[in-house]
Amino acid sequence: MGVYIFISALVLIACFLQILVVLVQNSKGGGLSANFTSTGQSMGIRKTADFLEKSTWSLAGAIVVLCLLATATIPRGASSGRSRIENQIQNAIDPNAIPTLPTSIPFNTTNPLEGDN
Repeated sequence: MGVYIFISALVLIACFLQILVVLVQNSKGGGLSANFTSTGQSMGIRKTADFLEKSTWSLAGAIVVLCLLATATIPRGASSGRSRIENQIQNAIDPNAIPTLPTSIPFNTTNPLEGDN
């Protein structure tokens, strides 16, 4: 259970970082890369855009891998190796086996004139 929660927390962190990276980007050439237009900078506009694109794809891949790991580490019930759906199917009641209810009021055989005084 602890591994599943840890991987789930990593997925949430990676998703949050992915949101931030995508919001920083701008498809029209703006975003973070548009703010770095001075000549004496260490990263140019193209390098910033490349970094943001690589981080987007890296985080997307990390989310996919972490989701697969989380699926593999889902805690299963210790009572049986079967899933809840299989248990529901095994415990289902056959609709043909349900008793039919009477459609008319039964006749009182002990005192047929009980209500007629």
